[in-house]
Amino acid sequence: MPDNVRTRHISSAVVSALPHKADSVALQLASMEGVEVRARHQGKIVVVIEGDNTGAMGDSLTRMALLDGVVAANMVFEHIEEAEVTGQ
Repeated sequence: MPDNVRTRHISSAVVSALPHKADSVALQLASMEGVEVRARHQGKIVVVIEGDNTGAMGDSLTRMALLDGVVAANMVFEHIEEAEVTGQ
């Protein structure tokens, strides 16, 4: 990839939490850098994750899966935006 092209990765994921821990899990998810909680119903939490590369997305998903009360964290979709950086 040319030096003047920057990528931004945007993913969605569904986090399944134990119902009695869902509030706590949602708060922890919302506090993670690059993570936005978009919807929640009982123990299912939909998040959007943004990062600079696929590795960062995987790291975020792993951190989510390791939270207390999380049963599973599954990426649903990943999109890569490319933008030319000017003025370097």
